[in-house]
Amino acid sequence: MYQIDFKHPAAKLYFCGVGGSSMSGLAGMMKQIGFDVWGSDIAKSPALIQAEKDGVHVIIGQKAENITKDIDCAIFTAAIAKTNPEYQAVLNLGIPHLTRAELLGQIMAQFPMSIGIAGTHGKTTTTSFISEILLRDGKDPSMQIGGVLNSVHTSYRLGKSDEFVAEACEYTNSFLSLKPRIGIITNIEADHLDFFKDLADVRHSFRLFAENIPADGWLIINTEIPDLDEITNGLKCKVIYFGDNHEKADYYATDIKYNELAEASYTLVRRHGQSQKIVLEVPGKQFIWDSLAAAAACDLCGVKPESITDALRAYKGAGRRFQFKGKINGCQIVDDYAHHPTEVAVTLDAASKIPHRRLIACYQPHTYSRTKALMDDIANALHEADLVVLTEIFPARETDNLGISSQDLAKKVEALGTPCHVFHTFEEIEDWARKNCGENDLFVTMGGGDVYKIADNLTNFHYEYPQDEKKA
Repeated sequence: MYQIDFKHPAAKLYFCGVGGSSMSGLAGMMKQIGFDVWGSDIAKSPALIQAEKDGVHVIIGQKAENITKDIDCAIFTAAIAKTNPEYQAVLNLGIPHLTRAELLGQIMAQFPMSIGIAGTHGKTTTTSFISEILLRDGKDPSMQIGGVLNSVHTSYRLGKSDEFVAEACEYTNSFLSLKPRIGIITNIEADHLDFFKDLADVRHSFRLFAENIPADGWLIINTEIPDLDEITNGLKCKVIYFGDNHEKADYYATDIKYNELAEASYTLVRRHGQSQKIVLEVPGKQFIWDSLAAAAACDLCGVKPESITDALRAYKGAGRRFQFKGKINGCQIVDDYAHHPTEVAVTLDAASKIPHRRLIACYQPHTYSRTKALMDDIANALHEADLVVLTEIFPARETDNLGISSQDLAKKVEALGTPCHVFHTFEEIEDWARKNCGENDLFVTMGGGDVYKIADNLTNFHYEYPQDEKKA
């Protein structure tokens, strides 16, 4: 494997797919370190524009002639097909290359206190929580986040202290390229079944991720993961538990209360330390678990308890994480990245705690494989809304529709007794919302693709997002 020389950053690096949220952040970080950074993507995007602002030489369009012999190393995402002309040119010219995850792993190895956040859900929020706490404590951390962190207005940051905080994605086993000093597993569920065979295969990969943590490191893991001992038994690192199981958890919450916006307050209990009052200003129970994991990690980094309290209370969310966008006709518009059925259920549960007349779920099914494999679970999650609006399925990297469509999901939802409409275009949904959403309604857009554009268009909301996952 090609090794980046971080002490002498003279190499020319080329990022194929630099418009992806993670890739653009890594490109910007490498440029800040001092490397000559180039990249390409098929179209302009907010993340691509940000990469240009960061000094990355950006090329629109991916073709073989973009690859020149003076490139020292090319970096590819999992979304780049082997038939991609730039990929083929790299092979033909014998240019060294790395995956996005391999580069992230090499960057992580430069930091004594690296923190890798893994899990089917909650990675971005937990990474954001930890980043905010470290900043509040006066540290100067580096970070790679899957969404825009509002306090720094980007998805990455290069600092000068020992801490490096990064999401660790399980798709294509990319997180196995990371060896964090502190590893976090927020939860484990069946997902990315276009790559993994089944839940057992997913769990096996998370076990391997835990085994990557060194003997002087820590695994922070949720007690609510079924058959937890399969993941933790025999690890060389130390294990810290958080969650609802008060008998097992080292970090847990008591005295949980919600306000009228579904924002929680609770007492954070450390089994072997002091308790403290936590107030969150983001809605839903999922943020309690994420904040417990973040507190455990930050304790290991030596932060002051008041930094945890202050940062968590000040945290207003990351882009696309239960993000209030505005109102139309007295109807509140919220956007969330939820695309897995558990995420959809949690998002709608949080929304249900907010006073409303009708809860309308506008869902963009994400990939044919996920929709087909989890259709019943998705329908059951959407059933909690009063009314469901579906877009066409967002294919991301997939080209085979597996013989399914959003109409199939709509039939499942309606069979459960919830009215459901399917629209072919975002414009049709926006027209429908303007005519049908009224005072005290709550309209929630959900999905991992570009469904956020509906919420943005309805409210004239303007924000620079990372590029959609199809480029990531």
